[in-house]
Parts: sequence; structure tokens; C-alpha cells
Amino acid sequence: MTDTNAELLALQNQTKNLRESNRQLNHQLQVAGRNNKRLAELLETTREQIVTFRQALERDGDLPFNYATVLEYIPAQEQTDSDTMIAAARAESVEVLYNGRKMRVSISPLLDPSKLQTGQEVLLNEALVIVGMLDFESSGEVVRITEVLNDSRVLISTLAGEERIVNLSQPLRKARLRVGDAIRLDPRSGYGVEQVALTEVQDVVLEEVPDISYEDIGGLADQIEHIRDAVELPFHHPQLYREHGLKAPKGILLYGPPGNGKTLIAKAVARSLADRAAADQGRSFFLNIKGPELLNKYVGETERHIRVIFARAREKASEGYPVVVFFDEMDSLFRTRGTGVSSDVENTIVPQLLAEIDGVEKLENVIVIGASNREDMIDPAILRPGRLDVKIRVQRPDADAARDIFAKHLTVDLPLNGAELAEHDADREKMVSAMIDAAVKRMYQRNRETEFVELLYADGTRGKLYYADFVSGAVIANIVDRAKKFAIKDFLAGDQQLAHRGITTAHLLQAVNEEFREQEDLPNTSNPDEWARLSGHATKQVVGLNMLDHSRWE
Repeated sequence: MTDTNAELLALQNQTKNLRESNRQLNHQLQVAGRNNKRLAELLETTREQIVTFRQALERDGDLPFNYATVLEYIPAQEQTDSDTMIAAARAESVEVLYNGRKMRVSISPLLDPSKLQTGQEVLLNEALVIVGMLDFESSGEVVRITEVLNDSRVLISTLAGEERIVNLSQPLRKARLRVGDAIRLDPRSGYGVEQVALTEVQDVVLEEVPDISYEDIGGLADQIEHIRDAVELPFHHPQLYREHGLKAPKGILLYGPPGNGKTLIAKAVARSLADRAAADQGRSFFLNIKGPELLNKYVGETERHIRVIFARAREKASEGYPVVVFFDEMDSLFRTRGTGVSSDVENTIVPQLLAEIDGVEKLENVIVIGASNREDMIDPAILRPGRLDVKIRVQRPDADAARDIFAKHLTVDLPLNGAELAEHDADREKMVSAMIDAAVKRMYQRNRETEFVELLYADGTRGKLYYADFVSGAVIANIVDRAKKFAIKDFLAGDQQLAHRGITTAHLLQAVNEEFREQEDLPNTSNPDEWARLSGHATKQVVGLNMLDHSRWE
């Protein structure tokens, strides 16, 4: 009985304790509820204050706004023992150019300062706080880079000839700028903000390697061997040249009558160097300078273009790549000084080229090739040894060279007339060879039938030129093209049977006659001496010429 009472008493005490704990928990819940209610009210009040503050900040951006240009973003700085600025000066800020004044302003907390870029335009409110980010200035002066100082600064030249150092905007600092590039200058901040892709220099400087090889050139085996010795040996065997104390030639002049392969040889040189460089896991560059397009009416512009060309060549050569700078029609740019009619522009252009070829700056891995029909008009200072060291005359082809050129254009894979092919035992090579022989014989015979023009020399003597004296690689290529057209026209005008399709010897001879008949209007009777020099027949001064009868070519 005693034990039961004790257990009952313990259960009563336990129940009492549980009731007390429950009461305390209820009290705590009531207190927590009141606290939560107060916190909710406080949060609501805070939210209302935040909305009020945001509206106040937005009102700070009411019109009008001021424009400024970002110079630099300055993050907040910590105080140091040697600090010389007050706390406000160490706060986050932005340096801007505003109305010609350099100022340090704050940025609205509603904006992300990491999006600011140097040279970018921003909006300032009346308190001069940045409240908006804009794009870069869209207009300005186009200037040229004369020297790249570092990633953020360049030396530029204006159209007025003034030079100044300017800072680059953030996007331009990531671009690979080089001498001669055009950039747009913000007139207010003086920052370069955009690279301008002008075609002015790009049109005259083509950094490409032609697809012409030595095998594509006919009739110039001696000239090709000469130029390969001059150009390729120094690049392919530099160690031997160093051992013998030799240096690669700085320049080569290809001269002779027009249409005989001067430009083709220069392209083949570039192709050969490119193939060699590719084999050595490298590359080469061919800068094709279209001479007349370099000329500019503004004083100093042509000289600047020449500086840009050689700066670009040095840039590529400094990386170990061979560079060919090819000046076509060289006499149009670098003629003898003092021979100009009005401006005498060659008095400044020629010295500029001379300074680039053998000036203070080295011109290694760069070779200059010039082509001209009038080598006598080029300034002698350019042609002296040490500048254009090697001079190669590309002369008109003789009969053997003409056969070689014909073989490059009249090939066995062309459509050949079936009837005539049967006469040669269906041997295409035999037929093509016979066609070429017939055309060459017709072109190179020297008799009364092929007399073309009679020249009167200053000493009173006379001379005759024949059609063979005017044959060139271009003429031969044109003859083959004419023969192809004649074959097509005959096939379309006939019964169009497969056996009658293709080129014949008659087509080729007809093309020869047609080509020579068209040349009768080419001689310049108003200035015969100039015409004789250009065509490669200036053995003596020509004072007159007479065209001979061409009816026999009808």
C-alpha cells in the first residue's frame, strides 16, 4: 500500500511539472509572437524607407544631365601609415573629363562600376554623380598611328602634320594596332576610341602570296635561274652566306618591254619563298604595291604610305618571315628627280625610298623587287649597287622561248579537232607540237610579208621592224585564247558534230593574223622615240616611223 501511494505521489508531481512547463512554453510563444509582429512591422517600415530612398536616388537623376568621358575608375582604398589623403578622397570614385576639366566624381550605387570603360561617355546629374553609362563618342577626327608606345598609348599624326601622344580606349587596348593604322580620335577627351578600317593603304598593300610558280612561266629559264640565285640562295642557305661574308641583295630590278613576264617572275619568287617557309613551319609575305595608287595630291601623303609599307615589312620580317615588297610600274613613282612637269613630287618620294632601303633602320629578311618598262626613267640613285643590286632584263621571247610559252597555254587536255587529230595518228602531243611549230613559224618569219614598221633614226638611217619584234608572252597567251574562241564559234555555226569540235591549226594561224592586224594602231606616231623605248627598240634615237601595208594579213 505504501509503495502504491509513493508511485501515485510521483505521478502527481510529474503531472504538475508538465503543466508548469506547458504554461511556460505558452508564455514564450506569446512573447515570440509579439516579437515577430514587431519585426514584421519593422521590416515593412524598412521596406518603405528603401523604396523612399530609391525614389530619392531616382529623383537625383532628373533632367538635365551633363556629359562626361571616363578617364579611369578608382576603387576604394584602405588607409595606410603614409597616407596623404583624407577618407573622402580614398572612397570609390571615377576620374572623368567634364567640360574640359579633369574631375573625380562618385558613381550612383544603382550602377555597376565594373562596367565602366576608359573613353566611355557617362551622364552626370546636377550633383555631378554618374547616373548613366553610354556608348563611345561616334564622331571625331581620323588620325594615323606613327608609333605604338605601349598597350595604352600611341603617337599619332594628324592631317595638319602635327604629332601628339594619345591614350587608347578600353576596346582599342585589346586590338593589335600597328604603325599606319587609322583610328578615330574623340575631339573632347583626346582618346582614341575606334579603329577605322580604311581601304586607302590596304588597296595598295596586299599581304597575300600569289599562286604562280616558276613552272607556270615559259621562255624565261635564264632569267628565272638568275633571280633564284639572287633571292632564294640567301634565304635558303643563310649559314653559307654568313661564312663567306655575303649579304642578301636588298633589291632587284626587272625591266624590259611590257607583257613579257616581269610581274609573273615577282609572283613566282613570293610563291617559292612561301613554299619554303611552309616546309620550315613558317610563312612568307608578298606586299604588292600598285605604284600609281600610292600617289596622293596631299603633300607628304605618298611618303607616309611608303613609310607604312616598309614598317609593315619590317614588322613581319622581325618575326623571322621573309618579305617581298614588289613595286609594279616602278618608273611611275621613282623617276629621275627634276624631270617632273609641275609638282616634282619625285624630289621627296625618291629620298624616302632610299632612306627606307639603306637608312638607319635595318632591312633584314626584306627584299625589294621593282618592275618597269622604262628603266631609263628611274632615278639613278635607286639603281646603284647596294640598293637594287641585281638588274635582270626580261626580253622578248625568241622562237624557242615562244614554243615554251605556247606549251603553257596550248595543252594536250584542250579540245582538239578530231579530223586533224586523226592526221597525227590520234597522238595529241604530236598534234599540239605541230600546231605550235606552225604558229611560231608564221610569227617569226622575217620577210616582206611580216614587215611591220619602218623607223627613221636621228642620224638619217632607216630600219625595219617585223612582227617577230613585237611578240611577248602576253601576245602568245592572247593568240591561244583567240584560237579557242574561233573554235567555239565554228562549232556553233556548223553542224555541231563531235568530230568537228575542237581547235585546229587553222584556228591558231587565224588568231596569229588577227592579233598582228590589231597591233597596227599601237605605234605612237606623235612621239616615236618614246614608243620605241617603251617597246624595247630604242637602239638609236627615233625621229619618225612609217606604218607598212598590212593587207596581206587579211
